[in-house]
Amino acid sequence: MAIPAERAVLYAFWASSCSWRVRAALVAKRLSFEERSIDIVKQKQQKTESYRVICPSQKVPALVIDGVTLVESMAMLQYLEDTRPQPSLAPSTPLLRARMREIVETVVAGIQPLQNVGLRGSFEDEAHYTKFVRHWTVRGLETLEELLSRTARDRMYCVGNQLTYADICLVPQVYNAVGRHNINISTYPTVVRLYEALLKDNVFAASHPEKVKIGTQ
Repeated sequence: MAIPAERAVLYAFWASSCSWRVRAALVAKRLSFEERSIDIVKQKQQKTESYRVICPSQKVPALVIDGVTLVESMAMLQYLEDTRPQPSLAPSTPLLRARMREIVETVVAGIQPLQNVGLRGSFEDEAHYTKFVRHWTVRGLETLEELLSRTARDRMYCVGNQLTYADICLVPQVYNAVGRHNINISTYPTVVRLYEALLKDNVFAASHPEKVKIGTQ
C-alpha cells in the first residue's frame, strides 16, 4: 500500500537505542509514521545493497520525511525540532538548552557508541567485549547521576519542567544498560527515579521496543 507523501518512514531495529530515540521523538511530536524493521542482529539486513542506498553507513535508524532521507539520530531530532517546533522538545532558555545538551552528549557520545553491538567483532571474545561495555556504561551512568542531581532534583524530567531530548536519549540507554548488559543501576538514585517515572509517560509507553518487537513477529 502506498504511503501518503506527508507520512514519515522510519527504518529501525526494535532493540536499537538510537531507533527508540527517533521513534519517541516522532510520537512526542505527534507525527504519523510507518516503521520498517531492519534486523541488524540475525538477518544483518543493514548490510544489504538496498539498505546501503537508503543509509550509506548501513546503520539504523534512517528517516524518510518531507521527501528527503536523514541518517544519524541526532540529526533527525534536530530536524524535527526545527521543522515541527510544537510541541517543543527543547528548553526555552540558553542555559537549560546547554544543560540538556550536556546530558544528551553524555549518552550519545559517552555511552551509546561504546555499547554498540557492532563493536563485538573487534574483541577476541564475548568476555572482553562485555567487560569493555560494562566499564564505559557504568562510567557514563556515574556522569549522568552527577549531572541529573543538579538539573532534575525533585522534578520529573531531566531538565526543567518539560519533556526534552535529554529524556528521549536517557530512557533508551538506561533500558539497554539494565536489559542488555545487566547493570545494577540502584546506586544511581536520580537516574533510577527519572527512568522509572519516564517509562510510564505516554511517549515512552507508545514507543517502547517491546511493543515494536511484537509488531515485527
